[in-house]
Amino acid sequence: MQGGMAWVATAPLAAAVSEAGGLGIIGAGNASAEWVRQEIHRLKALTAKPYGVNVLLTSRDVEEVMKVLMEERVPVVTTGAGSPGVYLPALKAAGCVVIPVVASVAMARRLERQGADALVAEGSEAGGHIGEVGTMALVPQIVDAVGIPVVAAGGIADGRGMAAAFALGADGVQLGTRFICSDECEAHINYKQAIVRASERDAVVCGTSIGHPVRALKNNLTRKLTSLEKSGASFDELSALGSGRLREAFITGDMDNGSVMAGQSAGLVKDILPAQEIINALIAQTEKILGRAIWTS
Repeated sequence: MQGGMAWVATAPLAAAVSEAGGLGIIGAGNASAEWVRQEIHRLKALTAKPYGVNVLLTSRDVEEVMKVLMEERVPVVTTGAGSPGVYLPALKAAGCVVIPVVASVAMARRLERQGADALVAEGSEAGGHIGEVGTMALVPQIVDAVGIPVVAAGGIADGRGMAAAFALGADGVQLGTRFICSDECEAHINYKQAIVRASERDAVVCGTSIGHPVRALKNNLTRKLTSLEKSGASFDELSALGSGRLREAFITGDMDNGSVMAGQSAGLVKDILPAQEIINALIAQTEKILGRAIWTS
């Protein structure tokens, strides 16, 4: 699976991943319902393969976005930033497979009871909004706690990470940062090059003091946010500084003042390739490590 990253996960990337044999995901983020519908139509013009849409449950347009997904009969719906329990019956009645992203065992158990079809267990190594538990510890605990498929996410960028996820009991993997550095991703070239240049210590976390930790590449913005947090700044002060900064990085390529959301796996990303080549290399390395074929086209 390809992560449903706000701004970054648009139709061309999602379509390319699906065409390459993965599951491409459009990231709805805080976008309007009409934008989401347009992206779905744009994707359908590029591929007939299965795809998904990720919904940010804190979006002010979440109810309208959900209506669009049901009207468009989106094959897979993934969700983040909360519990989609209230929407699950209607989504499933519309034929959608629902796969929430979770960061704790408690939430995993709750969503299984509510009818989720599978779960993405996302560790704190991931980019963007994150939880507190690392992938290595989180995935096997969620696997042990539920009886539905579990997809591992957070810190995975190559076949070594994929093989490790299978060893932990996961049924699949989700990659985000690696796919930012694909030809089909519409992110500004500065964004992609910043990830390629990043080291293992460049993906830092801000917002922990207000209960909204976000991982992004360190720059002038993260330094300002960190300074404000140390001075005891309020939620409103930090939100005012951080609001809209992902767009600045994605659209204008401002690597100093934009929020360059990326996971710790950025240190593993060394090139920009077509999505097909990324997936081919991922599968080939995983098969080599496991010593058996795991992929059928």
